[in-house]
Amino acid sequence: MSIGTVADVAAGVLVLTGALLALTAGIGVARLGDVLDRMHAATKPATLGLVLVVAGAVLRVSDLADATKLVLVVVLQFLTAPVGAHLIGRAALRSGAPHEPFVLDERAGDGQAEGELPDQGR
Repeated sequence: MSIGTVADVAAGVLVLTGALLALTAGIGVARLGDVLDRMHAATKPATLGLVLVVAGAVLRVSDLADATKLVLVVVLQFLTAPVGAHLIGRAALRSGAPHEPFVLDERAGDGQAEGELPDQGR
């Protein structure tokens, strides 16, 4: 078995695994009911799926410039996905979108657990 054959098999496995993770992300976005759950499904597995697909593609390209462009795609994904997810979650919480209750609601301002009355100096 030559190195080229091993690289082809590894690239195929990486691309297939990445595609399955992207499919899982799509199913999660379609099936999950909560905005925050959908946000999680849209960012975590989709980002890992993209990384795996790009890793498989890097194994197949022969030009360093093409590999550099593919790595740049991953870097941009890592820079934009968390920021987008944060802004979506923040907007959903501010708009009052239904979500599972938090144990600690830091937006309350005083750090009290949700449903607890603030300490009245007792």
